Amino acid sequence: MVPGEENQLVPKEDVFWRCRQNIFDEMKKKFLQIENAAEEPRVLCIIQDTTNSKTVNERITLNLPASTPVRKLFEDVANKVGYINGTFDLVWGNGVNTADMVPLDHASDKSLLDANFEAGKKNFLHLTDKDGEQPQILLEDSSNMDDSVHDRFIGPLPREGSVGSTSDYVSQSYSYSSILNKSETGYVGLVNQAMTCYLNSLLQTLFMTPEFRNALYKWEFEESEEDPVTSIPYQLQRLFVLLQTSKKRAIETTDVTRSFGWDSSEAWQQHDVQELCRVMFDALEQKWKQTEQADLINELYQGKLKDYVRCLECGYEGWRIDTYLDIPLVIRPYGSSQAFASVEEALHAFIQPEILDGPNQYFCERCKKKCDARKGLRFLHFPYLLTLQLKRFDFDYTTMHRIKLNDRMTFPEELDMSTFIDVEDEKSPQTESCTDSGAENEGSCHSDQMSNDFSNDDGVDEGICLESNSGTEKISKPGLEKNSLIYELFSVMVHSGSAAGGHYYACIKSFSDEQWYSFNDQHVSRITQEDIKKTHGGSSGSRGYYSSAFASSTNAYMLIYRLKDPTRNAKFLEVDEYPEHIKNLVQRERELEEQEKRQREIERNTCKIKLFCSHPIKQVMMENKLEVHKDKTLKEAVEMAYKMMDLEEVIPLDCCRLVKYDEFHDYLERSYEGEEDTPMGLLLGGVKSTYMFDLLLETRKPDQVFQSYKPGEVMVKVHVVDLKAETVAAPITVRAYLNQTVTEFKQLISKAIHLPAETMRIVLERCYNDLRLLSVPSKTLKAEGFFRSNKVFVESSETLDYQMAFTDSHLWKLLDRHANTIRLFVLLPEQSPGSYSKRTAYQKAGGDSGNVDEDCERVTGPVGSLKSVEAILEESTEKLKSLSLQQQQDGDNGDSSKSTETSDFENIESPLNERDSSASVDNRELEQHIQTSDPENFQSEERSDSDVNNDRSTSSVDSDILSSSHSSDTLCNADNAQIPLANGLDSHSITSSRRTKANEGKKETWDTAEEDSGTDSEYDESGKSRGELQYMYFKADPYAADEGSGEGHKWLMVHVDKRITLAAFKQHLEPFVGVLSSHFKVFRVYASNQEFESVRLNETLSSFSDDNKITIRLGRALKKGEYRVKVYQLLVNEQEPCKFLLDAVFAKGMTVRQSKEELIPQLREQCGLELSIDRFRLRKKTWKNPGTVFLDYHIYEEDINISSNWEVFLEVLDGVEKMKSMSQLAVLSRRWRPSEMKLDPFQEVVLESSSVDELREKLSEISGIPLEDIEFAKGRGTFPCDISVLDIHQDLDWNPKVSALNVWPLYICDDGAVIFYRDKTEEVMELTDEQRNELMKKESSRLQKTGHRVTYSPRKEKALKIYLDGAPNKDLTQD
Repeated sequence: MVPGEENQLVPKEDVFWRCRQNIFDEMKKKFLQIENAAEEPRVLCIIQDTTNSKTVNERITLNLPASTPVRKLFEDVANKVGYINGTFDLVWGNGVNTADMVPLDHASDKSLLDANFEAGKKNFLHLTDKDGEQPQILLEDSSNMDDSVHDRFIGPLPREGSVGSTSDYVSQSYSYSSILNKSETGYVGLVNQAMTCYLNSLLQTLFMTPEFRNALYKWEFEESEEDPVTSIPYQLQRLFVLLQTSKKRAIETTDVTRSFGWDSSEAWQQHDVQELCRVMFDALEQKWKQTEQADLINELYQGKLKDYVRCLECGYEGWRIDTYLDIPLVIRPYGSSQAFASVEEALHAFIQPEILDGPNQYFCERCKKKCDARKGLRFLHFPYLLTLQLKRFDFDYTTMHRIKLNDRMTFPEELDMSTFIDVEDEKSPQTESCTDSGAENEGSCHSDQMSNDFSNDDGVDEGICLESNSGTEKISKPGLEKNSLIYELFSVMVHSGSAAGGHYYACIKSFSDEQWYSFNDQHVSRITQEDIKKTHGGSSGSRGYYSSAFASSTNAYMLIYRLKDPTRNAKFLEVDEYPEHIKNLVQRERELEEQEKRQREIERNTCKIKLFCSHPIKQVMMENKLEVHKDKTLKEAVEMAYKMMDLEEVIPLDCCRLVKYDEFHDYLERSYEGEEDTPMGLLLGGVKSTYMFDLLLETRKPDQVFQSYKPGEVMVKVHVVDLKAETVAAPITVRAYLNQTVTEFKQLISKAIHLPAETMRIVLERCYNDLRLLSVPSKTLKAEGFFRSNKVFVESSETLDYQMAFTDSHLWKLLDRHANTIRLFVLLPEQSPGSYSKRTAYQKAGGDSGNVDEDCERVTGPVGSLKSVEAILEESTEKLKSLSLQQQQDGDNGDSSKSTETSDFENIESPLNERDSSASVDNRELEQHIQTSDPENFQSEERSDSDVNNDRSTSSVDSDILSSSHSSDTLCNADNAQIPLANGLDSHSITSSRRTKANEGKKETWDTAEEDSGTDSEYDESGKSRGELQYMYFKADPYAADEGSGEGHKWLMVHVDKRITLAAFKQHLEPFVGVLSSHFKVFRVYASNQEFESVRLNETLSSFSDDNKITIRLGRALKKGEYRVKVYQLLVNEQEPCKFLLDAVFAKGMTVRQSKEELIPQLREQCGLELSIDRFRLRKKTWKNPGTVFLDYHIYEEDINISSNWEVFLEVLDGVEKMKSMSQLAVLSRRWRPSEMKLDPFQEVVLESSSVDELREKLSEISGIPLEDIEFAKGRGTFPCDISVLDIHQDLDWNPKVSALNVWPLYICDDGAVIFYRDKTEEVMELTDEQRNELMKKESSRLQKTGHRVTYSPRKEKALKIYLDGAPNKDLTQD
């Protein structure tokens, strides 16, 4: 190789190796970055665009490093969605109202973590309008883009491959290139209040009508003459000004609806847009009387037509001139399955005459006889603004339901109406005779093809009371050049949905730019002519905006055309052309909008956070919401909270401070020492819609010093336990760290409560009844399960209990009792019968318990009326109960062969008997105040129990339905108020006592919890009284209740283990009530003072909580298989047909006849009814409606379903029972006498079948009306189906065309149906106005007393009305 060449190779090799090394270094750097990025936590952001109806269901997902600045997040979102950065806001969207959200700062350099984003979790954001304006779209190379690409339609129109359709419309990708914002359309939407889309569509159409808008602007409101709130034209004027000048995306219509006299309920009523148009026009005409706009509606919208009849024999024609505001066009002719293809075809059919022949012949005045004739309509004059209503809503007589006709009907963009005008009639309208008065019925077309809905005869139905116009308007004679009747389409009001309901929106052409727009509530967007064609109706391959349920039901409902006449076609007034009063109105509205904007800005900068404060005197936790501007200092916020909590008269301001607080865990997170001048926005981490913490206004006494709370500390509530006194003290609070050991924690507590740490035992209660002894000194608090807020029990004594296993120790038992003891307030009966003698019997220690039983029998009195009910119960239960009672009696009579357990009980009780002999004065006073009574008094008290239940309207729902008795066992125990225990008791207090051995003076006893064996009996299968497994605590003391309790009422404050069963709880209450537990009932009282009986004896009191109230009522408690039944008397011909009688007890397996036997003595004693068993019946009661008649041989639970707190009707019979089998049907008939305008009393008719013919025969038999003249109708509503005698003749569905009663429309399948009947030959009484008014007052009074409406209207929808005085008319005659 040449040396020169060799010298050239060296640098080439160096370059190669250097390049290679650089590449490796770069790759290594990249790998390190990737590795670091992988280790960095990521933030998952899910963004929902709420600025447009089309995009509201789409999501953007960004997974960003936690160190990403917020500014970069905005850039990424803008690039992703195609918006210009800075023209939209991002707000938190974690399930809260976006209206209260504060947007993120788009220019912030804070990292996502610093901006309160959570790594590893989903962070939901909403993309919203900025300052009320839609985001601006980033358009790339827009000059080369077809305009049609931007012509996007936002609304429920199906889109196919039209000119304006692009793939991004249906694509799953998130693209905004086809959506126009408000600034590009230039129009403002209307907010849908709830179901006011029909109103929004009409208002936008009127706004886009230049002639209407300009005329409205010229009208000037005089505030001195009318209230602006109730002025409809003024509120429309304000709305139009806002639609034209507002910068908002959409504005409210509440001021307009308020001027209609509507309340908020009207927003939830959807009406027909054509009906609204008519009612609104009528209201405007009334408001514009004697003004320049008085005839505006007629000038713009009114046309004329002739309703004629021409005799085909002599050519004589009778006619009448009518006016109309709209033309209703039939979609499908009656009886035809084929719809009209176009509007032109429907118009031809509208004026097509019909031949009157055969029975429909016309009586000719000239021929003086009935002749064949031609009847029809002729248009004489078309209005400037032509309104066509496509009658898409019809009634299907096959299914007897309203339906919507979705058939295709085309309509042209330009409509030539010259082919439909009657030129001869227009030129010479007076050439024929007018057989009628000639008065015009304004706004009504009286023809068979026009709906009666458009008649103005009934002012009430139109929603406004109008005076009839007396004069006949002269027929105008404009020129009839063909070109003068060319109309151009400019508004299509579309309905999407069914006859049951749907959605309205409007497609409107702007006369300013000849462009079509969709006004769909708050969304306004540009559309194309292809979109208009899709509203013709018919089937479509695309489902469009709505789901498949509405896909083929989106079609045009109302069309508005404007006459093409350059001399009349107006343009919108420009701003400089506004009248002076409109300019002033524009200025006022702009100022109001600016003020609202400033207020919104303040709201966006206001921190709203929960505030708590424990009242220093009342010791109750108060809650409020603190709203403070982010720039306010902590010191100013403390002063605001101080005043908000009304502490000015309680403590000085310098004794208060705000601390960070977690209300859920009752945890003080940190205090803010030295930060009094720091803005609240910085302290709270910015303005947010929700905060993950709260604030507590902490108070102190003047001589105390605030404790410093540092982040990272945990709060511990320490309860000191005294084993000797068996008490648990109120908690004191200490703060510790999770990394402290148990030994360090003991020393910390030792300093706080001054107890030795060497013998200290600490028990942590992690959740309800989960006690954990901290026995490992080196373990940290975190390892032991400590959290933010903790509860511990501390005991430090030198007893042997320290050496025992924790679960066997006295400490564990005491804490277990503390955790399960609740305090209840028990209201005893006003007078507990026999309580003194009963309690005296209990006092006989070691005496013969047979005396107790005798006393019990004397107290309860004769219970013979209950024996037959008990006989229905299961035989095995009765035998077990008898066996159990016999065993107890033998044991109490001094049997020498007592069980060891019984001996132990007696030995343990002896110290307690000595202690209880010195009962407290309060307890002795309670005993002395419980009244004695004769044995007979119990029966009278038990009888009055039903009356008490009835008077108090006690609910019959079992408390166990409302709350599971075991639910609280699995819940963690939040710190409740301290539960006082049996202070001063020693270990000898832990005793047991059977029900037959209870001592009168004893107030603290223990019983055993019964097992849940699925039975409500107080005795188990072995015959023994339940309760030998676990000792339950019970302690009762007298309690001074509130003054409102009334005299004679006595209260007990009971502390009881909530694991005790209801049966054992009732046994403990026996000495205080004075009767056996089977002869009183327990009612739980809820916050609303409703009372529900607790009947399941085998369930515990675990569903009860502290300070619950219980009411004790005398009366026999239920046993297994028994049901409490409320008995009501059915009085079919009384003003109040449902009368409560008494509470009874029915048992499973009992026959109806047996239950009637049980009722007879109770009815005699409690209600004074002397009945024989064959002179009354029982029947089903459904609210107030009588139902199935129960036959004597029916068995409850087999033939008749019965449930707890069942209700039944008792009906006294006039004669022998006619109902013998279930195949019979008993209906209640009532004759209507139209000639006398009165209703006869009810009479029962018993049918052997469901035949209509048999019903007619029976009605003819009892009334004497000939069979062929009988007409009947089924009553409506709740029994007795009251209806005004003024309405019954025409409002009921008389003489239905059916052969059986159990088919539609009668559906009489059960007893108790009401049937009205009449003689069809009987004429209705002719009433004078005075008689009618008098009868109306009587009927109104009668029906209001019975709770029924004065008139019945079969129309389910609420009538559309506009009230000219701004308030509904209270006149009953117009209801």
